[in-house]
Amino acid sequence: MTAFIGRREFITLLGGAAAWPVTARAQQSAMPVIGFLHSASPDGNADRVRLFREGLKEAGFVEGQNVAVEYRWAENQVERLPALATELVRRPVAVIATAGQPATFAAKAATTTIPTVFIVAEDPVRLGLVTSLARPTSNLTGVNFFPAELGAKRLELLRELSAAVRIAVLVDPNNLESTESMVRDVEAAARAMDLQIKVLSVGTSREIDVAFAGFERERPDALFVGSGPFFTDRRVQLALQAMLHRIPASYAYREFAEAGGLISYGASLRDAFRQLGDYTGRILKGAKPTDLPVLQSSKFELVINHQTARMLGLIVPDKLLAAADEVIE
Repeated sequence: MTAFIGRREFITLLGGAAAWPVTARAQQSAMPVIGFLHSASPDGNADRVRLFREGLKEAGFVEGQNVAVEYRWAENQVERLPALATELVRRPVAVIATAGQPATFAAKAATTTIPTVFIVAEDPVRLGLVTSLARPTSNLTGVNFFPAELGAKRLELLRELSAAVRIAVLVDPNNLESTESMVRDVEAAARAMDLQIKVLSVGTSREIDVAFAGFERERPDALFVGSGPFFTDRRVQLALQAMLHRIPASYAYREFAEAGGLISYGASLRDAFRQLGDYTGRILKGAKPTDLPVLQSSKFELVINHQTARMLGLIVPDKLLAAADEVIE
């Protein structure tokens, strides 16, 4: 026998069916939202975003399942950061994760109430982001790594590997805090080691090419590349140019050596981004920034691209090979 549904029952069923997507949307909208603010581009930072997500997962959050992430990338146009930070505040988001000092200062200026977890290269107390590393007293906490303070060690390694005396130093004029600190460190180390350095500001891809073209006229023995998102985004360009001009070059992060750069030495940014995700997840669980001390990087990596060394005609000393955390063959 065919069963017929009355008009009232049909309307009830129809209403129930229509309620499913509404409920799903409500559940989705109920997920906490993280704002992720970065001064560079997503193309050069896919691995770091993956590690940020790993840190979130360790804290119990999986993007798309129980947390949403709103990404804002300034594409190396730091003047866009204040507007992007304001967008996230108006969204509003439950917590903001920032990478780099320009992004962190933009978030700090945009809100004094939304918890903000940062990664910065300079001392966050000196920068005025927190009053204490052990117990932050504002809405900010995060991870501090210090590539600027490792300039002396990087110069020493570069000299040992290449016997360089005249060294060109590339710095990013859009990353003033890190640049000024690094230049002071490098200049002091160069004097102590009786090295000659020449500092060159490059803020665009074209300016990088122009700087390398200038090395044909006034050739340095080696190149020291500064830190920061701008250079990280252009690591392949920098490694290729150094190879084309046959200039031994030192970099701050392992990603440069993996891209063909000769040698890198610095804090593990991979660990830093995982910690950024973990702290962000802890805050979503209810922790306050004041409960979370600023973490300082404790893992430093020496990576040597042995293949690049051979192409440059360099013999890597055995003690450097033995000291390296990774040798890329």
